[in-house]
Amino acid sequence: MEKFIENIIYASRWLMFPVYIGLSFGFVLLTLKFFQQIIYVIPQIFTMSESGLVLIVLSLIDIALVGGLLVMVMFSGYENFISKMKMEDNQKRLSWMGTMDVNSIKNKVASSIVAISSVHLLRLFMEAEKILDNKIMWCVVIHLTFVSSAFGMAYIDKMSKKKNYHRKN
Repeated sequence: MEKFIENIIYASRWLMFPVYIGLSFGFVLLTLKFFQQIIYVIPQIFTMSESGLVLIVLSLIDIALVGGLLVMVMFSGYENFISKMKMEDNQKRLSWMGTMDVNSIKNKVASSIVAISSVHLLRLFMEAEKILDNKIMWCVVIHLTFVSSAFGMAYIDKMSKKKNYHRKN
């Protein structure tokens, strides 16, 4: 009976598969939004202000950062929780695939969130005259919360690795 339950629990990891498929659909939507932004800006490029163009470019950077985060979570999550990806001989395996454990994924996600938040904050500062000071203050507070959380998680990860290192030696 115990073996049966263990097999069911182990097989249940495949319930994450639709989640990763959903994330790849989200990645497709992000890609469409990226090109929508580019198509939007092309006809206006010569009449647009420099700061307007910078805001569009920051939006593109934002989309690219979120897309990179999605790819990292999809690939690493799939390989950590479901199954190792088998690449064809003609396909190059990404150098970081198979090397990220759950803690390193969390740290990468946290640092990506900080980067995305930084870009968003920069966009807000570029339009500061149109935005309420209260909203800017809360965005800065939230950003600093992301930064301190990322540092905290990295510190905890570093301390747990150091603790594990000392246990092994």
